[in-house]
This record gives sequence, structure tokens and C-alpha cells, in this order.
Amino acid sequence: MVIGLWKVDMISNSKRREVHLELLLKVDSQLCTSQVFLRPEHAVQVRSFAKEAAAPTALKGDQVLKDIFYEVKNKLETAIGVLRKEKITIDPEDPAAVSEYSKVMKSVRQKANLLSESEIIKFNIEVETHEIPDARSYLLKLKEMRVKRGLLDAQGIEDMQMAALDKVEKEIKKPLMRNDKKGIALLTAEFDKINQKLGIRKEDLPKYEEQLELKIAKAQLEELKKDALEAMETQKKREEFKDEEMPSVKSLDIRNFI
Repeated sequence: MVIGLWKVDMISNSKRREVHLELLLKVDSQLCTSQVFLRPEHAVQVRSFAKEAAAPTALKGDQVLKDIFYEVKNKLETAIGVLRKEKITIDPEDPAAVSEYSKVMKSVRQKANLLSESEIIKFNIEVETHEIPDARSYLLKLKEMRVKRGLLDAQGIEDMQMAALDKVEKEIKKPLMRNDKKGIALLTAEFDKINQKLGIRKEDLPKYEEQLELKIAKAQLEELKKDALEAMETQKKREEFKDEEMPSVKSLDIRNFI
């Protein structure tokens, strides 16, 4: 069941680099994807591997670690294989370069069976909230995750959601629990009103996800550009390179450095 959508702006505390390995997931919050209020037994697992890693069956500790190592190794090799073939232009100010980089990273995720940003967000929300019994604590946990992730709630959606929860709890005359189907249905209706007021539609989720991926791609290209400029500045200080003109960052082909 989908309850409420976030439509907020992303700011990057530490702009992430090229490949997101699903075993290195950290607590993320959400730019624009669904929030699951149902108990975890009703939720679909994002990746079967993630589920198995969390609850291994009949495997000794060493074997589990070996399996995880080889899984990560294979994913990394697959990702690097894609990056060796695709041309990346390090120009975060060029929308075409940002779009192409985003496509390359999408190809990396698909071929290496990695999570997308929205899937990472959804997975981490489920992991962080699956033991929370009541709706209020759930919403507070989402806020905590958003703040840690460095996301802004520019439209004040969290306050509107809390006001909606206050209204429902006043109506049912008790705290709203996540297993209270009738109460959750009331809250769902209130959240739908919020979404309608803000012009947020469930069918627009793919568009929001694409916007998120483009923001991430631009942030990563900015980080690559910064690293390249710093490396060239270091090179210029060396005696043998003092008379050489440094190339434009966007002319670099990072396939030559992999």
C-alpha cells in the first residue's frame, strides 16, 4: 500500500561516486518514492540477495563471508566492465553529458544487478522501520532518516502528514497502529488529499525517479571534475610538467584510467 509521496530537493553532504554496491547500503531518505506503512510481512523484498544476506540458512560464518565477498567482487567486475566500454564526458554543466552519464550508470546497475537510488531508499526505509508498531514513530523515523540523508522538506510535507495523523488519532480516539487497517485507510485518504493539493501523482513516480537520478549524476560528475582538477594541479607542481598545458577536464577519457 502506498501512503504519501515526498517531493523535496536533494542536497549532497558527500557526493557519492560511481557505483552503489548494495552490500554497502547506508541509511537513506527519500526524494520521491512510495512509503510503506504495512508490516514487513506484507512487503515485497527488493532483492532476494539482500534478504538472504540478512538471514543466512545453514551456512557457517566463514562460508557466508566468502559468498558475500564473491558476490561483491562479481558485481564490481561487471560494473567496471561496463565503464571500460562507455565514454563519459566530465562536464556537469552540460545537460547532455549529465544525461548520458546517468544512462551509463543505469546500465551499470542493470548489468551488475545493483539497486537504483529509489530501490535503495525503499529498502532502507523497510529495514529501519519494520519493528516500529505505530504510525507516529514511523513518521518520526522517516524524518530522522531524511535529515541524516541531507534532504530538504521544502514544502513542509512532514508537518502536513503529522497534522493528518493528529486528525485521524482524534477521530479513532487512540494512537494509530500500523496493523490497524481501518485507521491506516483513514490516514491514506488524508495523505491522498495532501498529494492532490501539492499536485503529486503516483503515476508521476517514474518522472520523479528520473529527476533524482539526474541530480545524482550531476553531483557525481562534479565530484569527478573536482578530483581531476586537483590531480592536474598537483601534476603542474612537478618540474617535468611545469611547461605543459593541462587539458580540459571534459576532454579526459576515464576509460584510460580504469
